[in-house]
Amino acid sequence: MATQHSRSAARLMMAPAVILLLGWMLVPLTMTLYFSFKKYLPMRGGDLGWVGFENYVRFVTSSSFWPSVATTLTIVGGVLLITVVLGIFLAILLNQPMWGQGIVRILVIAPFFVMPTVSALVWKNMFMDPNYGLLSYLWEFFGAQPVEWLSKASMTSIITIVSWQWLPFATLILLTAIQSLDSEQLEAAEMDGASAPKRFAYITLPHLGRAITVVILIQTIFLLSIFAEIFVTTGGAFGTKTLSYLIFQRVLESQNVGLGSAGGVYAIILANIVAIFLMRIVGKNLDA
Repeated sequence: MATQHSRSAARLMMAPAVILLLGWMLVPLTMTLYFSFKKYLPMRGGDLGWVGFENYVRFVTSSSFWPSVATTLTIVGGVLLITVVLGIFLAILLNQPMWGQGIVRILVIAPFFVMPTVSALVWKNMFMDPNYGLLSYLWEFFGAQPVEWLSKASMTSIITIVSWQWLPFATLILLTAIQSLDSEQLEAAEMDGASAPKRFAYITLPHLGRAITVVILIQTIFLLSIFAEIFVTTGGAFGTKTLSYLIFQRVLESQNVGLGSAGGVYAIILANIVAIFLMRIVGKNLDA
């Protein structure tokens, strides 16, 4: 049992890291709140004084605000659906004995380590280009007209690109959970005459509940701030402008730091609302 002296020593050793992390989070947050109440135009007059809640009102009443929130939530929902469903399928498949199993698992997980900007460029130029992309040649091979993916099916394209990036993460977490499943339960159910779908529905899927919860929570936190893929592919056009991209436009393109900071506060509020909702609805599995 740890003594009071050892606990005090542990707190003392952890203090520098805790202070650094708090500073890393609190300093940018404090500056964002500070600038959100000011009219600050770096290239057009600089600091023009306090404006109160004017930036918040302007940002939330903008014609682009609610569509950007809807776009963000649509992308998050679409990516979560694809990665969880396909992640379960791939995890079950990779758990089966096969030749070169280790190499196959590495290849499946590899896309997760590709930078978002790189993967977006690869999809944009090598797959979705209407003239020279692989999908264009595939469409022509079957006698169909090539699709201008990033303009005609922009949301589908963004969700596909982001899902390709996050599918390995979901697969890895779910594969780890499946490997912890007691095989004797499945064998006993099979001996009792349970079919494969029933074994999956009543044994495998409930066992994956906690892992699915972890995947949803972690991915949602990162997906709410999706930016690089949209910047590289559509530039926010064709209905793909997310809240993060809208903030980028207000800060860099409009040179309005105060307005962008107010948008940042709204993004924090949105992230917390979604996180609380998920913890209450989905996070119950963590207590099971």
